[in-house]
Parts: sequence; structure tokens; C-alpha cells
Amino acid sequence: MISAMKFILLFFSGIVLHLGITPVQALLHRFEVRSSSHTWLCTTKSMLTVNGRFPGPTIYARRGDLVTVDIINLSDQNITIHWHGVKMPRYPWSDGTNYVTQCPIQPGKNFTQRMILSDEEGTLWWHAHSDWSRNSVHGAIVILPPARET
Repeated sequence: MISAMKFILLFFSGIVLHLGITPVQALLHRFEVRSSSHTWLCTTKSMLTVNGRFPGPTIYARRGDLVTVDIINLSDQNITIHWHGVKMPRYPWSDGTNYVTQCPIQPGKNFTQRMILSDEEGTLWWHAHSDWSRNSVHGAIVILPPARET
């Protein structure tokens, strides 16, 4: 059974591609991880989010692009981000697994992540790899084919 989150991501990615909408391609992103309040099913909860959004922002890029994400930890806990499905040929030490491939980003600190999208295409996702933050700190990575030269 497909989860609601996957269904929504696939549905809207399909609409964007079907309608021929070209998303704005910002290859430099800023992620501010902080606690924010969100209401769902008549209950307000405080949780970690990126840029105050749940789910977090979608990264749009093209195969072959270099994507840079400045991650600023404004929360009160350690955080790392894992780029699920993205190969890390030149940056394997910063793949987001706490104390395995990366030291966590401490509260008040920042980290700049660089990813070269070598042959990935399609809709992937990014998520936190730290304790319970993986439940609220996540979003999509939409990787389009290279632009055709005209």
C-alpha cells in the first residue's frame, strides 16, 4: 500500500511534468531547522521543521547539476540530513547518518552540503537521520533530465 506522503509527492510531480511546468531551478538552497507549531486534526503540536514547513521544501534540479544546501540548525538538538537515493561520489563523508558518515550539526551551528547529481532522475527524498526528527524533517528532491539544447 502506498503511503499518503508518497502518493501526494508522486501526484504533484506527475502534474508538473504532464503540464510542462518548468520549476524555478535554484541550485543554492537554505534550510533552517527550527521548532514550529502545526495544527493537524484539531491538535497543535510543536515539531522540528525546515523553513517552518511540513513537509519541508522540495529541491528541483537537473541530472548533472551541483546542488548546494546550507543547513542552519536553529533547534535545540543535533540534526543531520540524509539525501535518500542521491549518490555521493565526491562527498561520501557527509551523507547524514549520525556518527557513522557524519557528525551531527549541533544547535546553533551550520553545515554546507554539496551533491553532484550524476545519473539520478525522478523523485527522491531527503530526511533527517536524528532521533524523532525524521518524522517531521523531510521533503522531496525532483531531478529532471538535462535540458535540451536548442
